[in-house]
Amino acid sequence: MAIYARFTLGNSPDNKASYGIVNNRMIEELNGGLFDTPVPSGRQFALTDVTLLCPCEPGKVLAVGLNYKSHLGTRPAPANPEIFYKPVSCLQNPEGPIRIPAESEDAHFEGELVVVVGKTLKDASREEAAAAVFGVTCGNDVSDRNWQRGPNADRQWWRAKGCDTFGPLGPWIVTGLEYGDLALQTRVNGEVLQEQRTSDLLFDVPDTLSFVSRFVTLNPGDVLFTGTPGNTKKMKPGDVVEIELEGIGILRNPVVCSPGV
Repeated sequence: MAIYARFTLGNSPDNKASYGIVNNRMIEELNGGLFDTPVPSGRQFALTDVTLLCPCEPGKVLAVGLNYKSHLGTRPAPANPEIFYKPVSCLQNPEGPIRIPAESEDAHFEGELVVVVGKTLKDASREEAAAAVFGVTCGNDVSDRNWQRGPNADRQWWRAKGCDTFGPLGPWIVTGLEYGDLALQTRVNGEVLQEQRTSDLLFDVPDTLSFVSRFVTLNPGDVLFTGTPGNTKKMKPGDVVEIELEGIGILRNPVVCSPGV
């Protein structure tokens, strides 16, 4: 098992982003891309001296809707994984603010297991899909319910799930973890609001990746949000949202209000 992070030194936007391996609260810098067989640079830093970024740079961000029975409510279970896209521009770093647009009236958290693809997948079998998983991380599929399914909902979820910062990801990628049965917990200001195990997914990771690959080629670095359990609630400025997954860690993000136009 290994823990990979993407980081910069300090908070300067001019600092070059690097990948590293995390061990004992230290991060060992790597030269090269995450999927290019990176090698150690010889430099190490304390985690407290770096700024963690989204742990990879995906070409595509896909997500599964209605993938826990506890989230379905009275809705019927889907026959296939219900896939949608989130724009890459929605991604947010660990500790980065979730910015709620001034026009948004009902933005909810959605704590999720996120899978990072490590190999190109096209028309993959279940076994090939499972072998292509590079690692897993935590995600928050922030969603505005009015824009998603309110009385004047948009026809597409382009802003309901795609606004800037509506996709926090991190804090890092863990490889070699048995991700099929992990405890997932979402907390807002310390209060537990979601709690379930990933073994309760209606469509598990290999089946979902195999299904997607029949229609869309998946490439190294692409990520898949696997769905959220239970009920979600509206967030407000001043809240702090924590998504914790067993064996991975905690993705923490404060909530703020974006200025109006």
